[in-house]
Amino acid sequence: MRGRLVLCLSLGMIIPAVGAGPEKSKTNPQLVEVLKEISRQKIEASIGKLVDFGTRHTLSVTTSETRGIGAARRWLQEELERYAKDSGGRLQVSLDQFTQPAGERNPQPVQVVNVVATLPGDQLESRDRIYVVSGHYDSRVSDVMNATADAPGADDDASGVAAVLELARVMSKKKWDATLVFMAVAGEEQGLFGSTHWAKRAREKNWDVAGMITNDIIGSARSEVGHADKGHVRLFAEGVPPLKEMPARWLAQIQTGGENDSPARELARFIKTTAERYLGGMTVELIYRKDRYLRGGDHSPFLAAGYPAVRMTEPNEDFRHQHQDVRKVQGVQYGDLPEFVDFEYTAQVTRVNAASLGALALAPARPAGVEMETQELTNDTTLHWQPNREPDLAGYEIFWRETTAPFWQHSVFVGNVTRYTVAKVSKDNYVFGVAAVDQEGNRSPAVYPVPSAK
Repeated sequence: MRGRLVLCLSLGMIIPAVGAGPEKSKTNPQLVEVLKEISRQKIEASIGKLVDFGTRHTLSVTTSETRGIGAARRWLQEELERYAKDSGGRLQVSLDQFTQPAGERNPQPVQVVNVVATLPGDQLESRDRIYVVSGHYDSRVSDVMNATADAPGADDDASGVAAVLELARVMSKKKWDATLVFMAVAGEEQGLFGSTHWAKRAREKNWDVAGMITNDIIGSARSEVGHADKGHVRLFAEGVPPLKEMPARWLAQIQTGGENDSPARELARFIKTTAERYLGGMTVELIYRKDRYLRGGDHSPFLAAGYPAVRMTEPNEDFRHQHQDVRKVQGVQYGDLPEFVDFEYTAQVTRVNAASLGALALAPARPAGVEMETQELTNDTTLHWQPNREPDLAGYEIFWRETTAPFWQHSVFVGNVTRYTVAKVSKDNYVFGVAAVDQEGNRSPAVYPVPSAK
C-alpha cells in the first residue's frame, strides 16, 4: 500500500502514515444487539431474588433451601445453568469451592464457593486470553460477624451480581474471539476470600487474564442528599502498584513518565472510550486510584496477581444503605433494601460492561514486547514490538498524547509491521502507546513502550 501524508493541524506538522487502516466504525453490530438485549426487568428480578434469601453472609446457614448463602449460591448455579442450556452448551458452569482457614472475620474454617460461568472463545489464537467480570453475592450488616440478621445486600452487591448474570445470559448467545468468565464470588465482606482464591489459582496456572472488571455497588446514582446522577459511573484504576520490589519493566516505565499508563489504566481508558461511544449520555469517570478510602474490592487480588483489573461503582454512595442493620431512626430508613436501587441505572451500568467486555473479546491481544528505541538523539520516535498471532490481524496503531493529557489525542495506523518511526514527533514530549487492530476495526487496549535495551 502506498504511504500517504496526514496533516496533523494540532501538532503543526506533517505525520507520515502507512495507510488509513480499517475504518474506525462508530459501532459494532454484534455489540449493538447485545446492548439492546440487556433487560432492566431481569436485573430487577435477580436483585429481588437475592434479597429474598434474607441474608447471604459468608458464615450464614448453608443447608436451608430458602435462607442463607447456601440457598443463594444454589440458585445462582441454577440460573447460570439455564443460560448454559440456552447457549447450546457453550457456556460452562462450575463451582470453585475451597475451605478458607480460620481468621479475623471467620473464627472457624468456612467453605467458600464461587459460582463461575465460562464462555470459551471461538478463535483458536485468542481462546487462552481471558476477560473476567465479577460481583460478590455475600452480604453483611453493621456487625460484620453477624451471620443471622437480615442482610438484604440489594446494592452491595446484588446489583453487581445481577449485572454479571445478565451479561452471562445475553453474551453467551454470541460468539467472541477471546474467553469470557462471568463470576459471582463469595467472602468479599469477610476479606476478599473468593476473588483471592481464584486470582491466585489463575496466576499459579499461568492463565492469561488480560482484563478484569468487578462490579460492586452499581445500583444507585442517588446521593445521601437526594441528588441523582444517572449519567455517570466511577471506574477505579490503579497506577503504579505498591510493590516492595519493583520489577525492571516497572522501574523503566516510572523513570520515563509512564506512571499513568499501567495496564489497569490502559484498560480503564479502553472501557471509557468504548462505553461512551456506544452509550450516549453515559460518562465513565476514571478515578486514578485503586479504590475508595477505607474500602476494598474483588479487583484487588487480581492486581496483586499482576493482572489488569478495575472497579466499577456508582457515582454517589449513600452509606445509610451500605453495611447497615435494617432499621428506622427518627424516621430515616437504614439498610441495603431494594427500594433504594435504581434498576434502570443498574441496567445502564450493565451495558457499560457489555460494550467494554464485548469489544475486548472481539479485539486482538495487546501487542507484546513494545519498546521505544532510545539509543540515538533524534526528534523522531521509533517503536518496535512483537507480532500478534491472530489470523485476522490488520496491523497496529500508534497513539500519543501530551504528558499532561489523560487520554490519547493522536494516532496513526502503521500497517502490519513490527517497527515504525513517527517522524518529527519527539519521544521527549509525548506519551506513546501501541495497539493491535483486526480487519473489522476492533482495537486492543494500548501498551506503553519502555526504552529498548538494545
